[in-house]
Amino acid sequence: MAKSCKGLAEELVKCLSDSICVKDEKRSIRDCAGEKSPCIPSECVGLRETYFNCKRGQVDMRARIRGNKGY
Repeated sequence: MAKSCKGLAEELVKCLSDSICVKDEKRSIRDCAGEKSPCIPSECVGLRETYFNCKRGQVDMRARIRGNKGY
């Protein structure tokens, strides 16, 4: 279960590294991931929310018994 969100994390990093925020503005991926900026594509925003829900599911006791939905 610890690695159930790994695929989402890799896709989120890839999406953010291809965004304008990282390429043109020369900012770090971490800085761009925490913002709600118009230069971040909606696909990356959706991946970020899905990744957050996946990580939250890892600490939810009900989800821990059933297993995380994963990716």
